[in-house]
Amino acid sequence: MTETKLWRVDPGAEGLADDPQIREAAACLARGEIIAFPTETVYGLGGNAKFRDSVRKIYEAKGRPSDNPLIVHVATTEQVREICTDINPMAKKLMDAFWPGPMTLVLPSRGEVSDTVTAGLSTVAVRMPAHPVARALILASGLPIAAPSANSSGHPSPTKAEHVYHDLNGKIAGIIDGGETGVGVESTVVDCTLTPITILRPGGISKEQLEQVAGTVADDPGLTRPDQIPKAPGMKYKHYAPDATMLLVPAGKEKIQELITDEKNSERRVGVLTTEENREAFPEADVVLCCGRRSDLKTVAHRLFAVLRDFNSKKVNVIYSETFPETGIGKAIMNRLSKAAGGRIVE
Repeated sequence: MTETKLWRVDPGAEGLADDPQIREAAACLARGEIIAFPTETVYGLGGNAKFRDSVRKIYEAKGRPSDNPLIVHVATTEQVREICTDINPMAKKLMDAFWPGPMTLVLPSRGEVSDTVTAGLSTVAVRMPAHPVARALILASGLPIAAPSANSSGHPSPTKAEHVYHDLNGKIAGIIDGGETGVGVESTVVDCTLTPITILRPGGISKEQLEQVAGTVADDPGLTRPDQIPKAPGMKYKHYAPDATMLLVPAGKEKIQELITDEKNSERRVGVLTTEENREAFPEADVVLCCGRRSDLKTVAHRLFAVLRDFNSKKVNVIYSETFPETGIGKAIMNRLSKAAGGRIVE
């Protein structure tokens, strides 16, 4: 078992790329080790994207299938050109509009990163994170960093260093604790090798935002077809699941209360995932957890993964969840909830 070191870094400090703890973490990456670090979306588990053995360690630590490609994190456009053969005009337009930020672009690979990063595909997914600690780490290491979310595969993605420690302590070299992440759901993945550009995974940048810049934007069939070869993370396998059975309830709070009443004579502990507006609507539930305000879905995205993890400590057997409009960031929220529930919906 590896000793997992903890580095605490203030994201607001100046000169982060020269911070001794950042430089120590960067040296671990240069030696082929893997470490966790904060981004503006979730914590990532990073390794040298060019070094096959580092990438293998990422898959092993997470228990992640190796046909699920990884996102390469960069700090400069020069790094993008080093690993991609072409940045077409539309990709450049999106980079100018949304980078640094929670958007990943799928571009033709130059073959500079390990084929274990691309899962053998001719494309590579690239992102420039906005989080100051993430960018400082990339600059200090001088490496393109392959990094999926820093959790055990299938578990809710981590938005705090303590989540990473819970899942990966003893399996990775270290964790940079830069505080709680902001967006809360992962980046939007956009395939720029297709016309029109195509969303492979909804995330922190909404389809509506993309359309304002790009015009027509398509949704990839792989979002709903598990038989397709995944071109980006999060398209194929079960993700984000709490320990309890989870069901989505589109009919709303009255239906959820009806389901809770039906459970009263069972021995199962019932949890409800709800919003601040409906906090008091489920007095018969054993556990009620709020993931934000329905009137501001950004708060729901920010809290969603942390609340899914909180349910595990409450020892519930079943979770009934509210659903949300699939507009704006609501599309990303519903994508994550559907995967967490394994597609189970109470009609």
